Amino acid sequence: MKASVIKEMTTQEISEAISEEKISYDKLRMAHHISPLENPMELKSKRKVIARLETELRARS
Repeated sequence: MKASVIKEMTTQEISEAISEEKISYDKLRMAHHISPLENPMELKSKRKVIARLETELRARS
């Protein structure tokens, strides 16, 4: 998710996206512990998306 897309989102949408991304990240991480992911860089990209969302939410506060 690009920063330009995040800036167009409302504060409520950002909060919902953060919770969805965190749940998705946890599931992906658990799956990686059980059997290695085909592309482990997905974990890194999920963390970056969560960080971008949290940064934008913090900037609006």
